[in-house]
Amino acid sequence: LREWEKNEAVAVVLIRGEGRAFCAGGDILKVYEAGCAGTPLVGFFADEYRLNAQIARFPKPYVGLIDGIVMGGGVGVSFHGSHRVVTENAQFAMPEVGIGFFPDVGASHLLPALPGHFGMYLALTGNRIGWGDVLGCGLATHAIKAHRQEDLVNWLAETGDVEAALGELQVTATPETAPEAFEAIARHFSQPSLQSILASIETVAASDPFAAKTLETILWRSPTSLFVAWREIDAGGGLSIEDCMRMEFRIPNRMLAGHDFYEGIRAALVDKDRRPRWQPARIEDVSEAEIDAYFDPLGDQQLAL
Repeated sequence: LREWEKNEAVAVVLIRGEGRAFCAGGDILKVYEAGCAGTPLVGFFADEYRLNAQIARFPKPYVGLIDGIVMGGGVGVSFHGSHRVVTENAQFAMPEVGIGFFPDVGASHLLPALPGHFGMYLALTGNRIGWGDVLGCGLATHAIKAHRQEDLVNWLAETGDVEAALGELQVTATPETAPEAFEAIARHFSQPSLQSILASIETVAASDPFAAKTLETILWRSPTSLFVAWREIDAGGGLSIEDCMRMEFRIPNRMLAGHDFYEGIRAALVDKDRRPRWQPARIEDVSEAEIDAYFDPLGDQQLAL
């Protein structure tokens, strides 16, 4: 990116996936294995987060062409760009709280900007959304039909004119989430703490299937990850991309020395029993001091951008 920024022959950068997904994230099993071996891959996260910030600062058009699943690290290499283009096959999620981790790669910069506290909902549930929701909430800037992808690539290769190409190819996409669900999300996830969000949902869960399902989903996640996710999304709305990445980098330095990340990966990818045993196991047992520690400054180990 540094080279292309200076190269006058480069008018636009386009990134796309190879295969049936755009990018479902980094090789989290490799991170797990390295941590179990006593050599946590903190440097991997430093490189990844520096790249995320560099994409956000890139002065030329940067097009993420997103066809299929986009999660975790895939979000980081696409949604900080100037043009985020989804097809009807796109499925977006930041599911990290389900594996004892946290929404990273600049999620603390992206998600607070979404209307109606939709970003907090995505962070705490890890739920997937389709192309209509991705476009409607502002994560994506444009939508095109999947069969027009090569047309877009060829147009950009020939002209470098992103606005003309997308102006011709873009289509509308109807949000998949019902208006009443968006209203419920805005009401519940605007509460001033994780505990009050859960209390708000719980008050109506007995009579509201959407609330009941949402509550069940959240309570299945790592309690520690939920607190960390709530705090980073709450804090990120007032921070620059650089400060968000510095904040986020503090967290894996601590999580890779903890319990829940390794337990989450064990349950999901190693033993595949889908029954993680979180420590602490209950929301009520997580202390504020424990969460504070994830956000403590790193001193001279701070992320250099």
